[in-house]
Amino acid sequence: MYENPWKTLSKKDKYENAWIRVEEHQVINPSGNDGIYGKVHFKNFALGIIPIDEEGNTWLIGQFRYTLDEYSWEIPMGGGPEGIDRLESAKRELKEETGIIASEWTEILRIHTSNSVTDEVGWVYLAKGLEQGETEFEETEKLAIKKLPLSKAIQMVMSGEITDGISIAGLLKAGRLLGI
Repeated sequence: MYENPWKTLSKKDKYENAWIRVEEHQVINPSGNDGIYGKVHFKNFALGIIPIDEEGNTWLIGQFRYTLDEYSWEIPMGGGPEGIDRLESAKRELKEETGIIASEWTEILRIHTSNSVTDEVGWVYLAKGLEQGETEFEETEKLAIKKLPLSKAIQMVMSGEITDGISIAGLLKAGRLLGI
């Protein structure tokens, strides 16, 4: 077992909205000195879904990411509220963003998205047994949907076209699991 070298002296909320809370922690750092640490707490957990059809195709979502000020290609993803079943939230996100309903679900990955500043945890699922329906975009979403072979999506990771961490980890793990 590993020992925690940090000691928390106090915590104070600095900012909060519907999605995050930013905390300031007064600490004793591993060297024994006083310090300060900022922590971003996400009120939802992150979910990524890799739908795979019988021909080995998947779907990517393209959207302009405000925080990056650039366009991003990603696997279908979103947030799941604490206290709600992760799988049910993943099914909702896949339907909203792609219109797809899947009958087979496999959890393939648990990931900490940026563990030096946030406690956010993400999960990635493989979804199979796909049936196409209608999308249900949220008001904050203007999405493009791209269907392509999983191998092509993995090439997009390797060429740097896909930069989102959950998408990279999920696509590479799915490729390894599926022998691509």
